[in-house]
Amino acid sequence: MRCRLAGDSLVILELGTTIDPHQHARVVQLAAALSAAALPGVTDIVPAYGTIGLHFHPLQTDLALLQSTAQRLEARLDDAPAVMGPLHEIPVRYGGEDGPDLGEVAAFAGCTEDVVITRHSQVEYRVYLLGFVPGFAYLGVVDATIAAPRRRVPRERVPAGSVGLAGAQTGVYPRSTPGGWQIIGRTPAALVDPVQSPEARLMPGDRVRFIPV
Repeated sequence: MRCRLAGDSLVILELGTTIDPHQHARVVQLAAALSAAALPGVTDIVPAYGTIGLHFHPLQTDLALLQSTAQRLEARLDDAPAVMGPLHEIPVRYGGEDGPDLGEVAAFAGCTEDVVITRHSQVEYRVYLLGFVPGFAYLGVVDATIAAPRRRVPRERVPAGSVGLAGAQTGVYPRSTPGGWQIIGRTPAALVDPVQSPEARLMPGDRVRFIPV
């Protein structure tokens, strides 16, 4: 593991550089271990694909202590198979007004829209990280044949619940926001509840399957 300082209140713990479920399982394990350690001055712990962002208050902790503790905890991690969290089934209305880019993705893949729907919905995805906006879960890995790149020109407004593709990633926009992903469908499911803790329904390590409706 490599520790890299990013500013005066954030250290990045780098465990790898790929999208890999076993690597990500170690990221989730280490994030949980760091949270349980309750290190003084740590304000947030943010797991991603192969890294953890360790936010801290520079006047309330010691950077050397944070780094040494992280390295000690990482050395204790086992190499067990990737642990998967709970499975969330998310209904999706594909195509039409709900999925304006479905035809473009089908053209990219050289197949019909129905085949795109089948290939997108037959995969069980892993939640790798949350970002962009609160509750937006980055899911992987998309079938390579339909892994269309982002739109060249982003939309000024993508409706809440929109299901998008961006290369090997897929995800659901939890609220209306600008965005450049290829929109292939929309779900009525609410993925963010501000009165709950945590606010987001999907968490790193969870599993997701999309159900065509």
